[in-house]
Amino acid sequence: MAGLSTKPYLIRALYEWCVDSGYTPQIVVEVDAHTRVPPGFVKDGQIVLNISAGATRDLKLDNDWIQFSARFNGVSHEIAVPVGRVAAIFARENGQGLHFEPEDASPEPTQPPPDSPASAKGRPTLKVVK
Repeated sequence: MAGLSTKPYLIRALYEWCVDSGYTPQIVVEVDAHTRVPPGFVKDGQIVLNISAGATRDLKLDNDWIQFSARFNGVSHEIAVPVGRVAAIFARENGQGLHFEPEDASPEPTQPPPDSPASAKGRPTLKVVK
């Protein structure tokens, strides 16, 4: 049996440390086909995301995905990042944090869970259930 990765737990711990210390938590993401971020903000295959409470809405830091809504140039975007693609989490104010080796896509499902707001596409629809 393979053990659980420590990476999501370390990300959550550094996030809490940043918040408790009054710092702005940010993550560096190695963007690939499985990450959902605004492509216009990706530079050299990476994007830096502010994941503070003031910059995000409905932030979820789970073991497989980091998901939230955020505004980029005034436009709301649903963000979904596989934890394996996080290259670092750090405090913007002093640069303290942790760096990780980004992981390749795993054979696990590569899309956010279907109940997440990040998986909604297009206009909402109603379905009659009898």
